[in-house]
Amino acid sequence: MDATVWIALWAVLFLASHLIISSSAVRAGLINTVGQQPYRGIYSLVASATLGPLIYEFAHNKHAGPLLWHLRAVAPVRWLAWLLMLAALVLLVGSFITPNPGGLGAPADRSEPRGLLKITRHPGLVAFSLFGIAHMLMNGWAGDVIFFGVFPALGIIGGMHQDRRKIRELGNRYREFLAKTSFVPFAALVGGRVQWTGGDMPWAAIGAGVVLTIAIVALHPTIFGGNPLG
Repeated sequence: MDATVWIALWAVLFLASHLIISSSAVRAGLINTVGQQPYRGIYSLVASATLGPLIYEFAHNKHAGPLLWHLRAVAPVRWLAWLLMLAALVLLVGSFITPNPGGLGAPADRSEPRGLLKITRHPGLVAFSLFGIAHMLMNGWAGDVIFFGVFPALGIIGGMHQDRRKIRELGNRYREFLAKTSFVPFAALVGGRVQWTGGDMPWAAIGAGVVLTIAIVALHPTIFGGNPLG
């Protein structure tokens, strides 16, 4: 079977298994049967069983399939891709510093958005989406587009899915949080639902994001191949 088909197959299996095992009915049933921690173990095993083969297939068949677009030589697009990667790394770090109130490690009584949560209520999932989009711009082969397309698909579908589940679990507290925030970056700020203040500036996340970006530029050719600078 063609490598592009294998990449697509594992991508579908990864997304489908992720959504099924985290769905309300399956998740509740498994937790009631085996408990919270064993459920997380099962979830991780299922994710690894599909994500691992997907990464392996792509790693051994980069640039598989027809070339759909070639934008690497277009300087503005290359700079856009790097800006998206910088934003993705800042959001990813920020998602640990200021987690969504429905996420692990978040304060149980906090529904007032602060920091990066005023930009998007799912900074980690938006980070995955921006990472995928940036790499899709630079890698227009069908197999690459499918592989990197998994990240925005997971980010968008996962964010919607998580919001619905957290409403059922947390009730009005999460509804209040949803009313003040947006999944689409900056939509809540533009719509006037929240106001940005000096204290919201994520300096630590910005600093870490810049450092990570520089490190990735330096190490990308060695670890992943290809030169991100051109």
